[in-house]
Amino acid sequence: MKNLSLFVLLLSFGAILFGCSGNVEKTPQRPNILFIMSDDHAYQAISAYGYGLNKTPNIDRIAEEGAIFNRACVTNSICAPSRAVLLTGKHSFINGKVDNLQPFNWDQDNFPKLMQANGYETAMIGKIHLDGAPQGFDYSMVLRGQGSYYNPEFMLNGSGKWERIEGYCTDIVTERMLDWLKNKRDPNKPFCALYHQKAPHRNWKPAPEYLTLYDDITFEPPVNYFDDYSNRGTAAKTQEMKIDGDARWGHDFKLITDPDGNPTGFEKQLDRFTEKQRADWLAAYTPKNDAFRAAKLEGEELAKWKFNRYIKDYLRTIKSVDDGVGEVLDYLEEAGLAENTIVVYTSDQGFYLGEHGWFDKRFMYEESFRTPLLVRFPKEIKAGTKIDKLVQNLDFAPTFLDYAGIEIPKEMQGISFRDLVSGKTSEWRDAVYYTYYEYPAEHMVKRHYGIATERYKLIHFYYDVDEWELYDLETDPHEMNNVYDDPVYTDIREDLHKRLVELRASYGDSDENDQKFLNAFLEHRNK
Repeated sequence: MKNLSLFVLLLSFGAILFGCSGNVEKTPQRPNILFIMSDDHAYQAISAYGYGLNKTPNIDRIAEEGAIFNRACVTNSICAPSRAVLLTGKHSFINGKVDNLQPFNWDQDNFPKLMQANGYETAMIGKIHLDGAPQGFDYSMVLRGQGSYYNPEFMLNGSGKWERIEGYCTDIVTERMLDWLKNKRDPNKPFCALYHQKAPHRNWKPAPEYLTLYDDITFEPPVNYFDDYSNRGTAAKTQEMKIDGDARWGHDFKLITDPDGNPTGFEKQLDRFTEKQRADWLAAYTPKNDAFRAAKLEGEELAKWKFNRYIKDYLRTIKSVDDGVGEVLDYLEEAGLAENTIVVYTSDQGFYLGEHGWFDKRFMYEESFRTPLLVRFPKEIKAGTKIDKLVQNLDFAPTFLDYAGIEIPKEMQGISFRDLVSGKTSEWRDAVYYTYYEYPAEHMVKRHYGIATERYKLIHFYYDVDEWELYDLETDPHEMNNVYDDPVYTDIREDLHKRLVELRASYGDSDENDQKFLNAFLEHRNK
């Protein structure tokens, strides 16, 4: 009788349980995160941004199926500091990595560590450009320093040992990313993977299959390619990053001998190539270089040739990046992972593609300050979304933690843009803060900090100068006219100064910080 009563009780409990099952919600599956970062990829060289330079159909897919950010920007436009900001969600003067020279402290918190501690499997493959063994990753395979385009060296899982792998760097990084996704990760855990390409970083060596891409095209340089820097300050006039003037015959233009017949040193760069790689390279570039010498170009024609040699090599390296993005997106689709994976494509900063006559980055002017940002997440982001707000690389860490359901540390200075990109809110910051420290150094871009709003930009150049610049991006989108002393802008200038003081204080920056990092830089450089 006791057994019968127990049986009836269990049946009743089961009926209640199953009867209520329709109201029991399953725990939502946490999204995967695939963060794709290239190096020095200008937004002007992504076809989704509409500049018409090149075609990037695979990167464009992310924008078409998700969101494109039109005013995404960085806090410090240089390689290693940008990556430190990405990882920590803190400005350079807080995380300590203010320039490419001084060390990065891996012991501080970063968002992969927090995701790893909360059930995510984490990986980083490609360029990080931060010395020491990476922390926060179940699997890492990182390039040595800036990395080499051909036959690069990688360090596996922080071992401290470097292994040279034969092949083209962009292809190797893509292959190893796919191998990790397919074969090395735990399929029962959500993943957070950082897929970082070296390209299109200087000195722009294309893959063997793209050595002659664009040979049949002549590109017109930007409208301000022959900028004379009138009505700009000392910093714009004294930089050393002009395509026609500072770029090198060998390193940048790939000539084995200069127009006067002197060796450029580029042939030594071919020493790391395999015999076939070298033969393919010389077969592609020797006829082009011979034609250049025969033409005996001078003046503007020579300057335009230099622009074309630069921009073609730069765009050729991007073609390989775009190919890799396509391969990884295709895998996500085939594996049934696309719906629940946040895919981000960005660069560590913007880059000059001949604007003001320049290559490189560093300045707070738009082409360097802005960075491409495209995000796809079908569950929350509508296809074709466009965001014009001032999102920064400072915001990546808190955004990823937000998507993962992990508490965002108070020490992080960025803001999650999850609700902004999903359309749940339109409220956002009205200004962003920028710093740059690496001077005197390569390219000689002076130290500066500044504030940008949707329309205006106020910049202070300091250390060996004390100069202010103010730009009205609505009337002067190419930043050709410094209106700091224009009486028409007096009220705007004073308001921007006030906001700049507020922002510096809110983020914890100061003139004392500037002096501290200057002293550390000079001490490090003079060792």
